[in-house]
Amino acid sequence: MISVGIIGGTGYTGKYLIQFCSKHEHVNEMHIYAKESAGKNLTDLFPEFEGSIKNMQIKSVRELSYDHDLYFVSLPHGKSLEVIPLLIEQNKKVIDLGGDFRLNDVKLYDEWYNINHDYQYLLDQKHYGLADIYTNIDSNLIANPGCYPTAALLSLLPLACSFNEMVESISVSAYSGSSGAGKSPKQHLLLSELYSNVQAYNVGTHRHEPEIKQQLTQCDYDGNFTFVTHLLPIDTGIYSTSVINLKDEIHTDDINHAYFENYYDKEFIRLRNIPPQLKWVVGGNYCDINVTVKNSTVIITTAIDNLIKGASGQAVQNMNLLYGWNESTGILSENQNNNHKVLIEGM
Repeated sequence: MISVGIIGGTGYTGKYLIQFCSKHEHVNEMHIYAKESAGKNLTDLFPEFEGSIKNMQIKSVRELSYDHDLYFVSLPHGKSLEVIPLLIEQNKKVIDLGGDFRLNDVKLYDEWYNINHDYQYLLDQKHYGLADIYTNIDSNLIANPGCYPTAALLSLLPLACSFNEMVESISVSAYSGSSGAGKSPKQHLLLSELYSNVQAYNVGTHRHEPEIKQQLTQCDYDGNFTFVTHLLPIDTGIYSTSVINLKDEIHTDDINHAYFENYYDKEFIRLRNIPPQLKWVVGGNYCDINVTVKNSTVIITTAIDNLIKGASGQAVQNMNLLYGWNESTGILSENQNNNHKVLIEGM
């Protein structure tokens, strides 16, 4: 049994961390830390927890205890740098849901995040926590992937790693609900702005682009890559469409074999015979993937819940991998586990 500290536990991702940890059979203690919300009661912030999760007072980050075994850090970009190095010095296990440790080079943080990053040694020792791909964790610092990179990389890596010499170009168009921008009020996220509207944003400048490219490089792919994000008039979900152009035609069975080999035993990956729908994944930790091959072009459509699979659910999945527990503990009920196994075996 372990004690867990959740730093920044009052945002959208923090809410799910609280839910998952409160029912986790290996977590016997949980404390929540925040800044503006410090001193308030949990049920004041999340009234829906009344009667289902033990009420507690939110503690101040300035009074952070070093007595916990593991810390989830869910802070805005740049803020994790103020906390995580101190936790690592105390030999604590840390799962960072922010972007401060996802990249491998401090120079990229100046270029893409406009922050001064002085912790190259932590970037060198961190584990990039794409939980359904990188399951062997040998670091106390886990950088939880971004929501867009989770959807894109789970789509691309089986192909990019198996057929990298055949790949000519990769293009990803991804769409997110408004919750991906967090709780802070912003004009373009007002209902009157979102309703009946779709827009591309941060074209060519999105911070998740170098994160995706970094992992593709691990598969020895350094060819042409484009990434365009869009905002949908919904609150939750990410839908990603990847178009991969190959140098030669490829048989559908060869592609399907690569994906099956990578994902046949993965609890939270569902390979679909048709393009997935967002409503199939919202509220869960699943990633639904469909692969379509047409001559020398591969089209991959993918759907995830950005707050769960793209954040808190994957973070708890990483905690389970770190401690050697069942990967779905605290995330799925036993009945859900069984149902998922039937789905995979019946494909």
